[in-house]
Amino acid sequence: MSDQRDQSTEALPGAQPPTGGPAARRGRRRPLRTLLRIVIAVVVVVLLLVVADAVTRAVAEQRVAAEIEKNLPSSVKADVTVHIGGFSVLAQFLEGSFSDVDLVAPHATVNGAPLSAAIHATGVPSDLSKPIQSATGTLTISQDSLNKLVTIPGAKGDITLGDGVLGYDGSIDLLGLPVDYTVSATAKANGTTVLLTPGKATVSAGSGNVSITKLIQALTASGPFPLCAAQYLPAGVQVSDIHVTPNRAAVTLTASNFVMDEKFLHSKGSCS
Repeated sequence: MSDQRDQSTEALPGAQPPTGGPAARRGRRRPLRTLLRIVIAVVVVVLLLVVADAVTRAVAEQRVAAEIEKNLPSSVKADVTVHIGGFSVLAQFLEGSFSDVDLVAPHATVNGAPLSAAIHATGVPSDLSKPIQSATGTLTISQDSLNKLVTIPGAKGDITLGDGVLGYDGSIDLLGLPVDYTVSATAKANGTTVLLTPGKATVSAGSGNVSITKLIQALTASGPFPLCAAQYLPAGVQVSDIHVTPNRAAVTLTASNFVMDEKFLHSKGSCS
């Protein structure tokens, strides 16, 4: 019998020789590690941009709020909260304009009368000395506050707010006789004015036997009564809608191409 050490070794059919040792395996891992480092670096940069954007957003919001509060008339007190919309404040800042800005003052006072204000503005420049493209705001005011701030010419006593109507007392000469009355009227926004259209009316005691129909005809002979709203608002601000509910009214205002500075906030419009 021959010695097994003298026998030659034959390779099995289909067998592959080893492709490499540890050094070869390290070589294959190197591109994977490089890709991983790149991914980590990108993630870190994105996180830093997100943090920077959040910081920029907070600073810009505080700056806008402080600038508005500083320029308010002495008769107006408000803590303004600002929210800048859009995906990236940094990108908007570099472009020089913020696409959407919301301002809220839920506990404002005007001449001591409480009300709340919410404004949505578009095209707000990062340089506040330049014009804002457009803004829509809503003032929500109670019946008590309305009576402290607004008067209807010729009306006597307080204004009352009902379901879609407001009421007030007045006096008119009818057939040569003074007639005291109470009327409920609908209010319609009309830019610088609010149009009051009398509906139901009652005659006060002591006014004699007066036809309610003739009273309404006399009150509406010249069409709806225009109440100048511009005198209570900054110049250029328009009234676009009014929604009246019992004891409360919501007034929608609009403005365009205006600079939110001290001059604008201290100005007053007119109906002339």
